[in-house]
Amino acid sequence: MTTGSDKLPDTSMRLLEIFAAMMGQRTTVATAESLGISQPAVSSGLRQLENQLGLTLFERTGRHLEPTLEARSLYEEIRPLFGIVRSFGMRARDLRNGRVGRLRVIATPPPGYSLIPQAMRGFLDTRPDVTVSFDVRRLGNVLSAVQTGQADVGVGLTNGRLPNVNTEALRVGQMVALLPHDHPLARDATVKVGALTNERFIGIDQESHLGRMVSQAFEDAGVTYHPQLETRYCQTAASLAANGMGVCIVDPWSAQPYLAAQAGGQRLVARPLAQECPIHCMMFTRRGIPHSGLLKIFMAEIRRASASLDYPGLTCPAPALPPET
Repeated sequence: MTTGSDKLPDTSMRLLEIFAAMMGQRTTVATAESLGISQPAVSSGLRQLENQLGLTLFERTGRHLEPTLEARSLYEEIRPLFGIVRSFGMRARDLRNGRVGRLRVIATPPPGYSLIPQAMRGFLDTRPDVTVSFDVRRLGNVLSAVQTGQADVGVGLTNGRLPNVNTEALRVGQMVALLPHDHPLARDATVKVGALTNERFIGIDQESHLGRMVSQAFEDAGVTYHPQLETRYCQTAASLAANGMGVCIVDPWSAQPYLAAQAGGQRLVARPLAQECPIHCMMFTRRGIPHSGLLKIFMAEIRRASASLDYPGLTCPAPALPPET
């Protein structure tokens, strides 16, 4: 059991901060300026600390206050503490400014191979201490990863809002037909689905969201959907089309890389479908979880990159969707 004289003083961090500043400045005026407080507050703090410790910490010599031997000894004890506090403050500042940390990003293939790399380039170029884990999966996997907290943010293509996640619309586009540049239909501004029935058609796997959209477009037009080739992803369909394997209907994000001349392939053109077949690029985050400063900055980069895209089939940069409830 401790006696009254043995009891440790209940010293606040603020008093220690005043003491440490005085050790460096040696005048109450300079100390007050360095801490951004008044001179009387410095003097009062020093008196309070001396009373708590039962020690004289400074003696006046002319216009300066010189630390006593006891003060010098105590300062050596607390100097590492202020190094920790400075590191803490710098770490908090870097976190606030998005300069350090780790992000987990997931996307479906179309924005994952076009939009996200563009956003990531601007984000990481000025943040050497930030690391990003990035994966490309199907829409169901993207939503699951965001819902369970395995990913901080997801981006994918869908035809509207989705339950169980926060959603933000980035762009809206129209599905496009990819055709050889010298194809007769390439002269038209839009392409009717029925005009593709006599072509070798490259379809998208019906298990995928975009594959079902393509199939539905044929059904809505009252024509038979019978692809001779079928593949899992729109990017693969576009690659096959670029190599002369037929025509396909894909999203604008997947079409863009194949609209320039390809080595060993042919130049393609993208023509929006004549019928309504909209596709939304959406950003997803987990519900009920606050966004970190780092995540907010990266989300802003995604918005900026999305708004800068200028692909055939893309329309308004800020699609109007009903407010989320």
